[in-house]
Amino acid sequence: MSASSTAAAGQVEHMLRQVTPGRYDAYEALLGALADGQVWMLLWHGQAGSPDAQYGNMDVEGFGYAPCVTSAQELAASGWNRAHEVVAGADVARTLYPDHYGLWLNPHAPGGGVGIPWLDLRRIATGLDKLPAGPLRLSEPAVDIPQFYAQLTQNAHRTPVVRSLRRAWVQPAFGAPYLAIGLDVYGTDTASVEAVRAMMQQSIAAVPEGLPVSTVAMSDEYDPVAMWLRANSRPFYDREAHVAPPAGGYGYPQAGAY
Repeated sequence: MSASSTAAAGQVEHMLRQVTPGRYDAYEALLGALADGQVWMLLWHGQAGSPDAQYGNMDVEGFGYAPCVTSAQELAASGWNRAHEVVAGADVARTLYPDHYGLWLNPHAPGGGVGIPWLDLRRIATGLDKLPAGPLRLSEPAVDIPQFYAQLTQNAHRTPVVRSLRRAWVQPAFGAPYLAIGLDVYGTDTASVEAVRAMMQQSIAAVPEGLPVSTVAMSDEYDPVAMWLRANSRPFYDREAHVAPPAGGYGYPQAGAY
């Protein structure tokens, strides 16, 4: 194992010792160490690098986690007598989160170790600076910005690729709260993406200074903000709601036609 790998493992263990309930800053630092470091994945079946290699599986309060340890010393302390695989933290995050699996660090340790939910593995895989820190508190926005919503609605109506718009107020566990705009679009090709970007740029001038605004794709099945919007909000702009139904009510005879 190289000196840099040893240092990375030591950083993960150092930050792990700092994590306590409510210390979101320490937890964020742990995620950063994992993104740059390595973990020792415990294999329930197969050998490292073999096609049939299978990570272990833990169920904690109904959520799945793959157990791992943070160093060769912790591997020895765990008493694990099957195979293991040393994997970069970013790589294991990319492997686990699409299946909604988290990562559990040092489950053998006093207190049971620390679990990293799959949503935070997604942040590691995507970039910690690109997604908000959870757990998120989500609600309907209370900020009164009618000019922005009017401008955004007008520009959305002029942008044919936009199907609907939703909104949420997002309070991350660590960092400033912000307004999220959920974008439901008809296409994801380059021209469509550029059209949506231009729409937001044209509208953002109406946002009061100091109010952070972000966007989220409603088609993202892994994004917690998009999931909340789909389950809890109605569009404030809906292109299809403005389309009148065809005469005869979608194929049924009009009243009095019998």
